[in-house]
Amino acid sequence: MNKETVDKIAHLARLEVTDAEREELIKDMENILGFMDKLNEIDTTGVEPLVYMTTTLSPLRPDVVRQEITHEQALENAPEHDDDHFRVAKVIG
Repeated sequence: MNKETVDKIAHLARLEVTDAEREELIKDMENILGFMDKLNEIDTTGVEPLVYMTTTLSPLRPDVVRQEITHEQALENAPEHDDDHFRVAKVIG
């Protein structure tokens, strides 16, 4: 990792980086690349890729239709409405 690479990445990310920040970024990126090298040394032959980190399913609540508010209560806070409907500005000419 060198100054030019960090400058290019900073430019692509639309970041302004000071000289001190650039040195820190070089160290951090070298650490990340070193970690990736260690991961690449591991033999993953026969290991299936993970889609989810756990095999348990998320518990789902039953989907129950219920009336939380009345029709009249829903229309109370509408800026404009008639007896049964919300009134909105026409958007199709």
